[in-house]
Amino acid sequence: MKAPAARNVPALLQALRDEEFTGTVRVSGSPGGTIHLRNGLVGAIETPGAPTATSALLTTGRIDDEAWLTACATEPDADRLGAHLVTAGLIGAAELEVVCTAAVHDGAFAMSLGAAGGWDIGDREPTLVAAPGVEPRALTDEVTRRVGLLGRAGVTAGELARSRPEAVEESAVAPEGRRGGPWVPPRLRGLLDAVNGRRTPRDLAFALGRGLYAVMLDLDRLESQGLIRREARAAAGDRPSTAPRVIPGTADGSTPTGGPLPRRRPGGGTPSGERGEKADR
Repeated sequence: MKAPAARNVPALLQALRDEEFTGTVRVSGSPGGTIHLRNGLVGAIETPGAPTATSALLTTGRIDDEAWLTACATEPDADRLGAHLVTAGLIGAAELEVVCTAAVHDGAFAMSLGAAGGWDIGDREPTLVAAPGVEPRALTDEVTRRVGLLGRAGVTAGELARSRPEAVEESAVAPEGRRGGPWVPPRLRGLLDAVNGRRTPRDLAFALGRGLYAVMLDLDRLESQGLIRREARAAAGDRPSTAPRVIPGTADGSTPTGGPLPRRRPGGGTPSGERGEKADR
């Protein structure tokens, strides 16, 4: 179908919502991404900037590899895979909805931290989707909230996302209990152990099988406790925005220069090919 006239990705998604569109929107840029729509609702987002719902289940071992492969073989249409997982007793319906919806929000947030390019609209591509999906306007509002919450005076969330935190006096942290140093909850302890001065928040999210936004929030907590240090890094032409602008005179009249929802190209027809990523619950 021809893309509706829209000045940015959120406006495009809202127009597609009005049309109850089912299909994909591929957004170029850094990191870029593929947005999967079902009846106008956002069912999934795949982007190299954040783990996916499939990774949330596999990386954490919530569903083991053998059971996952068996499920994919039994139900080859990934759109119906979620229902099959529930019917097979591999996961509860409520938990699956939480995981998939969290991945949608995390993917949109990750895409907002870079510069979007143009977009293309395509047919439905089977993937593990949130049911029924997320309203585009609510998704845009949540992305704006997250970006604003993580930003600070003179430093944007996008710049913090490019930082490479390193531990400070790690030996002073008590590994267990409260004796011998400041006590750190297991979730933060695992993140602190993974910080090495080379990994970005995105790297840490994939390594730990957690959502990018949750990792960035926890890095803020560790920094406030004086357990890590990091320097924000700017990138030329990579300004976060929830309203990418259109460059007039393009072929389809819909090429934005910055925006909230870029993409990760699907690794294959079924979600079984996605490993090492995870959306935070």
